[in-house]
Amino acid sequence: MTWGQRGTLVGMFQAHQMNTHLLQAAMLAWTPSLRVTRAEGDLSSILRRPAGALLEQPLHEVLGVSPKRARELDARAREDRRAVEFISANLGGEDASPLRLSLGLDDGEASATVLDLNAMLDGAPPVQISRLSSSLSHEIRNPLSSVKMAVQTLARNTGLNDRDKRRLTIANREIRTMERMLWLLSEYGRDTTPKLDAHPLRGVVQEATEMVAPELAERRVEVRVDEEPDLPRVRVDPTRLRPVLAQVLLNVAMGQAEGSPMEVALRRGGPHQVMMVLHDPAAALPPEENGSLFEPFGSRLARGAGLSLAALRRVMTGVGGDVAARGSAEPGVVLTLTFAT
Repeated sequence: MTWGQRGTLVGMFQAHQMNTHLLQAAMLAWTPSLRVTRAEGDLSSILRRPAGALLEQPLHEVLGVSPKRARELDARAREDRRAVEFISANLGGEDASPLRLSLGLDDGEASATVLDLNAMLDGAPPVQISRLSSSLSHEIRNPLSSVKMAVQTLARNTGLNDRDKRRLTIANREIRTMERMLWLLSEYGRDTTPKLDAHPLRGVVQEATEMVAPELAERRVEVRVDEEPDLPRVRVDPTRLRPVLAQVLLNVAMGQAEGSPMEVALRRGGPHQVMMVLHDPAAALPPEENGSLFEPFGSRLARGAGLSLAALRRVMTGVGGDVAARGSAEPGVVLTLTFAT
């Protein structure tokens, strides 16, 4: 979707007088030197300044982030894969603003569509966010299945050239990404009682790894499980744990160098407990995110849909376990999942 098309869509929605809280969006573009060249949309509400005050300003000041974080966002945009990032923007108020950025290239310029998550949630219908998540997941899943079948049918065409094959590979990868996002939405919105049974934790990890095997293969990341001998089985609902655990494993893999192994340690914990320990070497845990780490859109560690850690905690607490994160002595973050036996 081009810059002009995004603006047209927002204008169409506004013409129908829908709830403006659900439509707040800003569009930015910037140069390689990270100076803003274009600013459109609901800038005053989202970025707290009009367009005239944003143009030619450093990107990190416009978004209220550190210069290092602005460089990271620029790099993601120039990959042109429509990456989604969540930031905690310091825009001069007492509280930081959670913003969702869809990053990519627009007419050759790095760009972002910016949404204010607080405004979106405050303006939502008076239902629990969990019910809204479940409904959205259900409504999107059926048309996505049709798209998936169409892409897979095209991929079987033996007359495709290399460029078309590459395009279909990208389409399949993005479909898988959307499927995982729907799993997270569905899991976060689920309020049924989990079906607990005793399972070997190593087997659950391997099944979760298989769900993201194509993405791991692209980055040449091998998941290595280091299991303490004679671990007891853990009580889980594997159907619910697998997809959220798969997304967390992928989050860690995406932060690693290509071709590097990912270590998953399985150890005894306290009485009647087994722990799974993951080290995310590329992540950082800013002090201001400690309180919101497992809330929806509350942390950069969640990556992707912004729900991976929130959904993981819902699953873990639902089976009588827990999940915690801490900054390590070396660069990175250690995630510890604790299971009941």
